[in-house]
Amino acid sequence: YLDPPFNSKQVYNVIFQEKNGTGAGAQIKAFDDTWHWDHSAALAYQEVVEAGGQTSIVLQAFRSFIGETDMMAYLSMMAPRLIELFRVLKEYGSLYLHCDSTASHYLKILLDAIFSRNRFRSEIIWKRSSAHSDVKQGAKQPGRIHDTILFYTKSDKEWRWNPVFTKYDDDYVASNYRYVEEENGRRYKSTDLTAAKPGGDTSYEWKGYKLQSGRYWAYSKENMEKFEKENRLHYSSSGLPRLKQYLDEMPGIHLQDLWTDISPRSEERRVGKECTIQC
Repeated sequence: YLDPPFNSKQVYNVIFQEKNGTGAGAQIKAFDDTWHWDHSAALAYQEVVEAGGQTSIVLQAFRSFIGETDMMAYLSMMAPRLIELFRVLKEYGSLYLHCDSTASHYLKILLDAIFSRNRFRSEIIWKRSSAHSDVKQGAKQPGRIHDTILFYTKSDKEWRWNPVFTKYDDDYVASNYRYVEEENGRRYKSTDLTAAKPGGDTSYEWKGYKLQSGRYWAYSKENMEKFEKENRLHYSSSGLPRLKQYLDEMPGIHLQDLWTDISPRSEERRVGKECTIQC
């Protein structure tokens, strides 16, 4: 995971420390008004271009399109760093690049060239603040309240992924898990037990209820009897059985690409503090 400056016209400072943790006595201004096209940027650009390959082609196209601008300086300095990150990643490793709308579209093309397009996995949107508006200052555009995290993998087949699930929101629970068992208070929803195509012992009458022509049970009679014994059948007014799916047995919602539950200030400060201690 990397969170580089976004070329957002801010001044970034770095405090250098000795190995024993004491201050080195000098605070270095790491980025003055962020980036400018200068000798260092030109050298970084030339290094990547002379190495050849897809990244060289993309960087030359950028320069042809946007010229020797601050943005070009930013991309020229980012390119060799991203190339090196790709090199040192384990085969099962992943890269998450945190950026914003200032340069995310350029960075994605750059990463496509370095990692290859088929190793792009997701564009994650992080809602970093609540409603924001500069209308009183004359803004004529929507408020900017999100950042982007570009997710790429070293491999196009296997990579490490730890499944994460989030809680269902209250409206979803109330709408979908609206049934509650009186004896234990467990919430559940009822799901269809029928299917269009047969699969084994699926054409039978269940407690006097017979399916219409062309419909079959989704489970065998043996499984239906098991559901009945476990009190997992919910009967409609017509006598049609449906399967109970309990809320407390569901893992939740698989992690999506829209993140709205991470506090921007507290989380960034926590991560920054941990990084400072570990480094």
